[in-house]
Amino acid sequence: MSIPGLAPRGGFGGIVAVWVAAAVIAVVIGFVAPPDWRAAWMPVGLAGCIVLAFVVQFAYGHAEGFLRRVAASALGAMAVMGLIGLGLGLASMFSA
Repeated sequence: MSIPGLAPRGGFGGIVAVWVAAAVIAVVIGFVAPPDWRAAWMPVGLAGCIVLAFVVQFAYGHAEGFLRRVAASALGAMAVMGLIGLGLGLASMFSA
């Protein structure tokens, strides 16, 4: 007789954590980078978010749904950074 396995934890917390990290990174880039270099630093920040997504999902330790969780983390981070980047671009167009 074998002992049943524990129910896996929900992976949504790790996905949202990467989205929050993407928002923080985009805002930091908006404040620190000069306006001419913001667009160049956003892909670097996104690359860091993708690495963070892999690290968070590896730490989760559950193989089932790994690619789906990493994809959701990466696509959500891209959407968050894209919206913040759009806001930064619009703000730089209309600022004097």
